[in-house]
Amino acid sequence: MSRQDINRSGEMEVFVSVVERGGFSAAAAARRMTPSAVSKLVARLETRLGARLVNRSTRRLQLTPEGCAFYERCVAILADIAEAERQASTGEQASGRIRINTSGSFGNHVLAPLVPAFMALHPAVTLDISHTDRIVDLMEERADVAIRAGPLKNSSLIARKVGATGKIIVASPDYLSRHGKPRTIADLRRHCRIGFSYARAIEGWPLREDGETVMIPITPGLQVEDGEAMRHLALSGAGLARLAAFTLRADIDAGRLVPVLEEANPGDLEEFYAVYMGQGGPLPARVRALLDFLVGHVRF
Repeated sequence: MSRQDINRSGEMEVFVSVVERGGFSAAAAARRMTPSAVSKLVARLETRLGARLVNRSTRRLQLTPEGCAFYERCVAILADIAEAERQASTGEQASGRIRINTSGSFGNHVLAPLVPAFMALHPAVTLDISHTDRIVDLMEERADVAIRAGPLKNSSLIARKVGATGKIIVASPDYLSRHGKPRTIADLRRHCRIGFSYARAIEGWPLREDGETVMIPITPGLQVEDGEAMRHLALSGAGLARLAAFTLRADIDAGRLVPVLEEANPGDLEEFYAVYMGQGGPLPARVRALLDFLVGHVRF
């Protein structure tokens, strides 16, 4: 097959579907293809690229490092194609105010660094950003988009996944010098484990012990309502915190925080979604532009 005959965007769409749906069969159902056709397409793609993109097993599909890099570029390219087609077909320019509600951690560490690039692409758009870790009612808060971690529960909303991050238990060097560094999961019970003051999908810290996942409860005596407050408490030496890796990277690199019990880290991922109202009609161009930009540019 000549290079001109290859439908690269189509291949990318199938590959992205395989990754996001977790396997060939689910992707095949979504794309109205057979699992065999999807598997062969990915195999042809790997042959042409000269790199293995996925490790296949009977239990699950796992991306290789090359597959991860290719997936991220595919998502960005497909978002750019979709935006180019929309602008060419409608001539509609993104303009007006976008009200965004997100957690302080995501807002400060991920969203804020991306704002200048988005504003440069869409100079007619203005952003109104508010921070809270609590789940909000989009109608009540008059928010166009909320960025949240965890699965979508309200069926009247639509969610687009923007990424996923691991989680790490950390403490400050000062705290560890005063209380000692926990070496086992049992050691955690004599340490202050900072928690959140609002209900979460998982109450406690999941950790691996003897091949099984055990749940360690938080300390009732010290709870906060947002991740940034928890990070600052950990920095001040108040206790141990388990937070998204992207919020901790700079502090760990600078030595302000130290990872704890990484050997017991279960490797669970916290997925982030851009959530918006789904009412059957077309999205405003400004909201559509933001969603496409987030999907194509958010990196954890």
